[in-house]
Amino acid sequence: MWKYCANCYHEFKQHGFSWQWLHKVMRINFQELLHHKCERSHQKDKQRGSKPGKVVLFVHCSMSIIYGVFSASNLISPSVVAIVGPQLSMVISGIFYSLYIAVFIQPTTWTFYTASVFIGIAAAVLWTAQGNCLTVNSDENTIGRNSGVFWALLQSSLFFGNLYIYFAWQGKTHISESDRRTVFIALTVISLVGTVLFFLIRKQEDTKALGEEDSANEILGDSSSAQNTMTRAVAAFKKSIKLSFTKEIMLLSVTTAYTGLELTFFSGVYGTCIGAVNRFGSEEKSLIGLSGIFIGVGEILGGGIFGLLSKRNRFGRNPVVMLGIIVHFIAFYLIFFNMPNDAPIAPMEGTDDVAYMIPSKEVAIFCSFLLGLGDSCFNTQLLSILGFLYSEDSAPAFAIFKFVQSICAAVAYFYSNYFLLQWQLLIMVVVGFFGTITFFTVEWEAAAALAARGSDYSSI
Repeated sequence: MWKYCANCYHEFKQHGFSWQWLHKVMRINFQELLHHKCERSHQKDKQRGSKPGKVVLFVHCSMSIIYGVFSASNLISPSVVAIVGPQLSMVISGIFYSLYIAVFIQPTTWTFYTASVFIGIAAAVLWTAQGNCLTVNSDENTIGRNSGVFWALLQSSLFFGNLYIYFAWQGKTHISESDRRTVFIALTVISLVGTVLFFLIRKQEDTKALGEEDSANEILGDSSSAQNTMTRAVAAFKKSIKLSFTKEIMLLSVTTAYTGLELTFFSGVYGTCIGAVNRFGSEEKSLIGLSGIFIGVGEILGGGIFGLLSKRNRFGRNPVVMLGIIVHFIAFYLIFFNMPNDAPIAPMEGTDDVAYMIPSKEVAIFCSFLLGLGDSCFNTQLLSILGFLYSEDSAPAFAIFKFVQSICAAVAYFYSNYFLLQWQLLIMVVVGFFGTITFFTVEWEAAAALAARGSDYSSI
């Protein structure tokens, strides 16, 4: 087992996914880091007679910008990857990620929002390029395993980052300027080191030399192609548009939309809810970090299990997605009973309201674990089925996936500032239900096509 895990890690490290882990291994809740700055602004607003609590929108507005630009940039990201190649695309994107983190060392409003725009563009290119790399180095027998291992490495950031915050800042009511600078200077250095590691990625020609079949993306062309750069870029854009209207992509878009909504909920809204519950007492801030830790545990556990055990799954991807939606529905039910309805839109002072039970810290943290586990169920299987169905068009397919996901995340960040908790949960329940059905439909058709070719369904 250890040898198997080591081989998986070595494969991902060779192709650049180590940066995604290294850069985000210390990922933390930006809302918590900015809390002290926002609170000081809140006090100044009250002194000036401005509307109290308006700074609560600061971070959510930034995330709306990021996901809005991210979604639009996915329209052109396949063309960028086609022009400069996946390796250079990830290097350039990594530099912009590092700059975005550096902004937090001494944040100002204009630099923060400007960086939000650039990180949205960089994120689109990065996800498209690494999705292409994932598919290039997988086949129908390994795409499930590789997707799971990739997701576990990616989401380990939630565990390590929030673990640091929980212990380093436990008991603190305010985050000092020194604490904030120390964390973000360290993150910037880690991100830059990870970006440099992208240069160690084996190029596509090297992969061919090792005997691996290069069927990942016809729009990237090969070294002997006579296509010029503009032709490849236009071809990539046309391919993205064409794929957008295929039956499979349209059905999977409903599932992808759900992942965007629940991404916003567990990464931004739920932590805000926990921090707003005054009945949690002085531990409310440390609970945010603890919540992030258990979200990470759920993500890592799910990615690891579904990756390492994918070869033993005789029933394909549908049972994993079914597990994901059941786990999420249980989490939503418990959150509905445990969290005050006005928690997402509570002022800086928090809320003293009670839902249908006295707010329980244990239930809140357990729900964090369920949210992470359910998210890993959906995302690992979406990555797997996209790599399986579109092995020759991976860049456009992953761009469409992130386009739909990010635009739904942006919409969710917008309405999260205004909708009560019950309505946010209801939206996710409805979209999640239909998203599960549409995923089942695509998976059944994929299984039928595989059987027609005489392949073993359990191989996917």
